[in-house]
Amino acid sequence: MIEKIKAIEEKALLSLDSIKNLQALEQFKVEILGKKGEFTSVMKNLKDVKAEDRPLIGKLVNDAKERILEKLSHIESHLMTEYKREKLQKERVDISLPGRKMEPGCEHILTQTMREIRDIFMGMGFEVVDGPEIESVYHNFDALNISKSHPSRSPQDTFYISEDTLLRTQTSGMQIRYMKDTAPPLRMISIGKVYRPDFDVTHTPMFHQIEGLMVGENVSFANLKSILQTFSEKLFSQANVRFRPHFFPFTEPSAEMDIECGICKGKGCRSCKYSGWLEILGCGMVHPNVLKEVGIDPSKYQGFAFGMGVERIAMLKNKISDLRLFFDNDIRFLKQFK
Repeated sequence: MIEKIKAIEEKALLSLDSIKNLQALEQFKVEILGKKGEFTSVMKNLKDVKAEDRPLIGKLVNDAKERILEKLSHIESHLMTEYKREKLQKERVDISLPGRKMEPGCEHILTQTMREIRDIFMGMGFEVVDGPEIESVYHNFDALNISKSHPSRSPQDTFYISEDTLLRTQTSGMQIRYMKDTAPPLRMISIGKVYRPDFDVTHTPMFHQIEGLMVGENVSFANLKSILQTFSEKLFSQANVRFRPHFFPFTEPSAEMDIECGICKGKGCRSCKYSGWLEILGCGMVHPNVLKEVGIDPSKYQGFAFGMGVERIAMLKNKISDLRLFFDNDIRFLKQFK
């Protein structure tokens, strides 16, 4: 047993001389001094030694461990000093290098577009109002003369929170809220986020919409066309537009307004589905049922409404081919619109 202890000590001291890094030192501690190390194995075999010899064996083991630990401590101190020196050298900062310039931020292209549209309509006497994104089924569908069987009520086209609550699919609900609180004559626009389960080059699940409304005596479809034509000329300078008959439950008659595709200049491309035109808004005369719902006499007052997607307008104005670029947060794309 005594010879074994001496052999373990000699082997350990020689091994320490060959250790070059802290990882190897930790491995040495485990193998020689750990719970499953060689000295622990010797102590476990003390039961096989004569009782009178056990104190001597224990003392030899402790003395050997102390000599090993003394040398280990010296080597560990040296290796730690070297480790810190190497780490400081690797992490050294060259203060002579030029600093990194911070690029100033800018408004998002959608924010710029919404502000420009808002300013145009405010210049024509429209009041800007805001409303909730979590809307009731009543304001989003029922009060707008949208029947129970209309496909837009389907869960495939609407994000429902509960049976009576949803994420608004359009800003048209603000028509109802505004007309119930404001007596005609009135003009308003509402700008905000809306939600629909669509995702492709011209649709995203969340997008921005602008709703416009004007109600008064002798308001006609000619007034609607004049307002929208003026808007197009101010926003797009010389813009070619066309009106196509359409159907919306809350307007009658109804139309969609198209603008010539700014990417292909009317020749046809993927963004305009090779038609040369992009539909940017729906419009029409407010349905008498909607006016009755908010307590306005349709025999005395008439009105028109329109709704448009901000993203589509931004795409046209800036010749952007994929609507999803607005939400990718790619700084290379965004900084083009400073």
